[in-house]
Amino acid sequence: MTDQINRVVLAYSGGLDTSVILRWLQDTYACEVVTFTADLGQGEELEPAREKALLMGIKPEHVFIDDLREEFVRDYVYPMMRANALYEGLYLLGTSIARPLIAKRQIEIAAQVNADAVAHGATGKGNDQVRFELGYYALNPDIKVIAPWREWDLTSRTKLIEYAESRQIPIPRDKRGEAPFSTDANLLHTSSEGKVLEDPWDEVPDYVFSRTVNPEDAPDTPEVITIDFERGDAVAVNGEGLSPASLLARLNDLGRTHGIGRLDLVENRFVGMKSRGMYETPGGTILHAAHRAIEQLTLDRGAAHLKDELAPRYAELVYNGFWFSPEREMLQAAIDASQDKVTGTVRLKLYKGGVHVTGRRSPHSLYSEKVVTFEDDQGAYDQRDAAGFIKLNALRLRLLGRRDR
Repeated sequence: MTDQINRVVLAYSGGLDTSVILRWLQDTYACEVVTFTADLGQGEELEPAREKALLMGIKPEHVFIDDLREEFVRDYVYPMMRANALYEGLYLLGTSIARPLIAKRQIEIAAQVNADAVAHGATGKGNDQVRFELGYYALNPDIKVIAPWREWDLTSRTKLIEYAESRQIPIPRDKRGEAPFSTDANLLHTSSEGKVLEDPWDEVPDYVFSRTVNPEDAPDTPEVITIDFERGDAVAVNGEGLSPASLLARLNDLGRTHGIGRLDLVENRFVGMKSRGMYETPGGTILHAAHRAIEQLTLDRGAAHLKDELAPRYAELVYNGFWFSPEREMLQAAIDASQDKVTGTVRLKLYKGGVHVTGRRSPHSLYSEKVVTFEDDQGAYDQRDAAGFIKLNALRLRLLGRRDR
């Protein structure tokens, strides 16, 4: 016996899985379905999703396709970049950071159309089910959530196709049969996992990569670029002011050309298992390197080191789906406070998969050439002060040494 559901908002891509889910919701819950498709810069034509939803009986006023690219980069990617967040030291969180925005918009649409439930297509083995549902409940504690992969008996691609054919659901020709791997894409990254990637010893086949050229085939001549920052956020590339989404798209183009941002990772999922994925984050990799470079000039040592301590915790919160948690918001407030003087320009050299910082300058620089020089500093630094500093720091070590020798 299922709970009574009158209307549900489905996160809908128009692909096989979510099209089957759409009909399954109608069959199982006898409810009205509202579809929501988010344009996060995945690079796909989204109008076919509208046409397919209409073909499957969804009312025109209940088909939502929203361009969220600027909001995605401005309110989600940029705050995360200010934190220098890397999950397990490597992953730039491209899939993770998109989920809270999708969840937020689903809840907003649910309120707009008086829906009493939301649904997603994430599987019961992955992290996305957690990320979506933590977002839903944070924004509407009383919302009903439907996760078909945890309820139905359609446990294989073959069964999904059989279900679709039995109900006259259009199936893309290239979806007939087993897909070699699954992908997720947005303006920040593309991730691929499963099938041909499941053995962590096997090298990722070249055809899996879609966002970057092979670094070996990248141009033999380096490309030098500049990125301007204001209060921790990138605002211009090569002197040209750009909106957040346009700037990331520009860096993606540069990263693609030079084969930048590939990552082969075995990660620890929040649900407990290890998984192997291949990530391409061309623009994000460049942006991360540039942001760290401008912080080198503008952040005090204490602030910089504290940020480095907070970053893994911040990254774990994003990865696990706690974007709307008070602890993430507390960390964000501290991180944002650190960015007040993080303004200036970074010069980088892009070459065959590498991002190399070659220069940085800032009107708020803490770097003093006069103090640090090996030449005559004209009294800016008294080297004799170091003797007392060292002796005080050595005191406990000397006491330990005398006791233990």
